[in-house]
Amino acid sequence: MPSRILLISTNKCDFPYPVFPIGLAMVEEAVRRAGHTTRWLDLQVDETSIKDVIQEFRPDVVGMSLRNIDDVVFRRRETYFGALVDVCREIRQHSTCPVILGGSGFSIFPNQLMELSGADYGIQGEGEATLTRLLVALENGNDPRDLPGLCYRHDGRVRSNPCTAPPLKLDASPSPRPRAEYYLRESSMLNIQTQRGCSFECCYCTYPLLEGRGHRRRPPELIAEEMLLLQQQGARYGFIVDSVFNSSPTHVIETCEALIRRGVKMQWCCFLRPQGLTREQMQIMSRAGLTHIEFGSDSFDDSVLQAYGKHFRFEDVLRSSELAYEAKVDYCHFLICGGPGETRETLRHTFENSLKLPNAVILALPGMRVYPGTPLFRHARKIGKCPGEMDLLEPHFFFSPHLDPDAVAAELKAFSTASPNWIVNEPQPEYYALTRRLRQRGVVGPLWSYLSLMQRVLPRPT
Repeated sequence: MPSRILLISTNKCDFPYPVFPIGLAMVEEAVRRAGHTTRWLDLQVDETSIKDVIQEFRPDVVGMSLRNIDDVVFRRRETYFGALVDVCREIRQHSTCPVILGGSGFSIFPNQLMELSGADYGIQGEGEATLTRLLVALENGNDPRDLPGLCYRHDGRVRSNPCTAPPLKLDASPSPRPRAEYYLRESSMLNIQTQRGCSFECCYCTYPLLEGRGHRRRPPELIAEEMLLLQQQGARYGFIVDSVFNSSPTHVIETCEALIRRGVKMQWCCFLRPQGLTREQMQIMSRAGLTHIEFGSDSFDDSVLQAYGKHFRFEDVLRSSELAYEAKVDYCHFLICGGPGETRETLRHTFENSLKLPNAVILALPGMRVYPGTPLFRHARKIGKCPGEMDLLEPHFFFSPHLDPDAVAAELKAFSTASPNWIVNEPQPEYYALTRRLRQRGVVGPLWSYLSLMQRVLPRPT
């Protein structure tokens, strides 16, 4: 017998703009295809109370998604998992139905979040297949505790099964996005996923833990179909959320050819790895609608890049930047400053090299967030920078033994003073007023290039 499933997105973060909960949307589509009735509650958008939704919808099961644990900003360290605990508590006041947790944030810290929230079950990793199997087990009164990736309670303790299920085949047809009008109004864009998995070895990254190391690519025609569907919902801009879009030249070329062939008119942005790009790839991405690139470069010093596990060199970064500039595509580089192998000398080398990048915007953060299961976690434990008893659910940042946080912050402040292309601090209040005006005038896409421009003309805070 089909169940009534209430699905809740708990994310309320709207900086630098609200992001549509694409993972929960994919789970909802899988649940609906399995014959269940769903109700969508987005706490970023919906004003209806949880109590009223439960009383009206009368769910048999409530599923909740946690997208992010924290803001990954050393100075601020804002966390988001408290909302999960609060929502679970409120659900318990109005319903006795099972509560199931999921999402990328949950999957990094499943046991801790199960304990804190008091939820009945949790699903690590991809939720589409496991959730539908869990719902069948609950409907039939069967024991679900052998499901891959399932978290559950047994003898008063939280247990977690390894994620041994076969990787999901990404061949589902796209569906319209709920509450799309809100995200288009507030951020100008909707997000798209063209593949899952990451085979790269960045020392801090959780993508391989969450999605696996093999790249699983959606058929290009389905990607184009989804972007056309988003256009019909009013989207003029899309953000490709893959860990890196250019996981292979074939994926780049075939996807872009499909977008051009189907007549997709949407502009878009993506994360790119600054290695192996060619003029042919850059040109076809530009023809297919690419207008902004966010490079995950992390450093412009070769020794630091090696310590970070990046497996490319600054000459690759420079070449990729020149190709973007030549194609008239706006681009920025994300840097993580102060991680393994960093020194004052390497920081200054990074700054000197940044001046060689034509019209680049540099988004630099001090400190490297430590997550369990990553190479950085193992390294930090080995050198005594991350004690074993430390609960990493509360943000913990790694800094090179050669530097301390104040030293890194001082260097970055000096760099941003010397070059307005470096963005290292919280934007000034004038920036938020500008972004509202730009959105009202129909400007779409990321606005970091405008922030860089503002730093040229506004006096810097002392």
